[in-house]
Amino acid sequence: MTCALVSSFCLALVATSTALAETPPGPPPHEAALPPLAAWNGATRSLVVAADHPWVTPFEASGLRRTPSYDETVHWLRKLADATPEISMESLGTSPEGREIWLAIASLSPEHSAEALRASGKPILFAQAGIHSGEIDGKDAGMMLLRDMTVAGTKRHLLDGAHFLFVPILSVDGHERSSPFGRINQRGPAEMGWRTNARNLNLNRDYTKADTPEMRALLRALARWSPDLYFDIHVTDGADYQYDITFGGNGTSGYSPAIGQWLDETLFPALSRDLRARGHVPGPLVFPVDPRDMTRGIVQWVASPRYSNGYGDARHLPAVLVENHSLKPFDQRVLGTYVLLESALATLAKDAPSSRRAASIDRARRPEDLTLSWKRSEKEPEELDFLGVASRLEDSEISGGAHVVWTGEPITVRVPRIRYDQPDVTAARAKAYWVPAAWPDVIERLALHGIRFETLGAARELEVGMYRIEDASLADAPFEGRVTVSGTPRLEKRRHTYAAGSIRVPTDQPLGDLAALLLEPASVDSFWQWGFFLEVLQHTEYVEDYVMEPLAKSMIARDPKLRAAFQKQLAADREFASDPRERLDWFYRRTEYFDDRWRLYPVGREQGPAQE
Repeated sequence: MTCALVSSFCLALVATSTALAETPPGPPPHEAALPPLAAWNGATRSLVVAADHPWVTPFEASGLRRTPSYDETVHWLRKLADATPEISMESLGTSPEGREIWLAIASLSPEHSAEALRASGKPILFAQAGIHSGEIDGKDAGMMLLRDMTVAGTKRHLLDGAHFLFVPILSVDGHERSSPFGRINQRGPAEMGWRTNARNLNLNRDYTKADTPEMRALLRALARWSPDLYFDIHVTDGADYQYDITFGGNGTSGYSPAIGQWLDETLFPALSRDLRARGHVPGPLVFPVDPRDMTRGIVQWVASPRYSNGYGDARHLPAVLVENHSLKPFDQRVLGTYVLLESALATLAKDAPSSRRAASIDRARRPEDLTLSWKRSEKEPEELDFLGVASRLEDSEISGGAHVVWTGEPITVRVPRIRYDQPDVTAARAKAYWVPAAWPDVIERLALHGIRFETLGAARELEVGMYRIEDASLADAPFEGRVTVSGTPRLEKRRHTYAAGSIRVPTDQPLGDLAALLLEPASVDSFWQWGFFLEVLQHTEYVEDYVMEPLAKSMIARDPKLRAAFQKQLAADREFASDPRERLDWFYRRTEYFDDRWRLYPVGREQGPAQE
């Protein structure tokens, strides 16, 4: 970026900062700072109807520049549902600010209940837009497709083979925090919503902890409708390249290898073929090692279940993360998303048996060891042809460092694909987990995920494995509304009494892997690491020095080994040796008076093979 360009950009921001609520007559000022734009005139432009069409969408009526507001969107969809029996609307729940989260159901079935759709035998595609509501392409594409499958009739055949469930806006409150200045790195729409919800929480970090009402509504919907394929539609951040529509899953190394194979070998090739045929440039998900130098490669990783594609992988639901390219024009992205959804419906209708077979295989798997976190593969990275854009680094008078400048020239370069798909931390599969009744928020969330468990009607004492957390520490700052916890879990055997209302969670069930990922404390998305059990980190009983001093003397008098250990600790740790309180605590922790549940993770593991 040149100094002149920076100056004009800053002046434009100042000039318009007093009119945030108004749509600027031309492109927002940040677009002048974006990289050069290649001309595009794909065949999907033919999907756009004329402005005087009786079912023109607000996006089309605006000249492909605007996305409608929440009220405009709901009004248009309600009008469509009133006009055709193939469309119905259902509220999934209410946002923090009181807005309904709507699901549009498109089906030829006379009844639009979850039971009726499943009984029909046709596969179900569940697609959501606006989990990050500034990334809203899917909403406008879905509205066009719903029209064409029903009142317009041009795509009606798609409903012959599949049902389509569509959430136009998931983060409805963030959607209404709309202005021309929503995303500085994105070309359109003219106004766009915000990344987080009304409480500043990122819904695409909430799949496991389920703190937000939006995510709770979504999880209930996924459990209720049990779709065959799940799409989560985003727009990227980051580098410039030629692809306009990118997508991917968790691959064959994660928790659903059969599903990963079906996605990689059947669905993704079909999507790519159909997109290319209509003038788009599909590609794999692009997570650059260094956005300033794409030759260093792109990263392919096994997403954890806090994210949509990781969550789908963990619950054995075919899940696709769609990332449209933020530097491509809004209309190009929307029309590409239309083709993506159209192709997915057609492919699912044609290949539902193999998709369902893959899901059944993964739901029946009971691996002896479960991977809780992943690391970089030790294998030599494969290379692929990457459709990039030429760039150079220039020194910056603003930052004092170098910054990247993309020239707009298309290039093809060989780049490594670096995989983070090698197991790092693992745990042997437990037969079951025991969750105390004292943690009802954890029990409630397990039920929300659809995980099956048994509830104790009376107290029960049993021998279980329980983790003591060594070196437990809290994060320095909150993350997604919680203070996360780290530490090293050490397993120990204990006899423990679980009160009435406690639950036993068997892992011999289709969602057994997900249950383990939520309840194993070393799992990166466990309830433990999300801070649901902070209470066990605090001391509740203490000792006074006038008691501990004589007791410590009697302890070392009776136990020469304890005396030797104490002397060794004094010699090895000067800070310890100089702290009277710590020296007395050293003895206190070796008495029966010390709290034996301090740093003890209260969820028990029932050992043995994972069979009920």
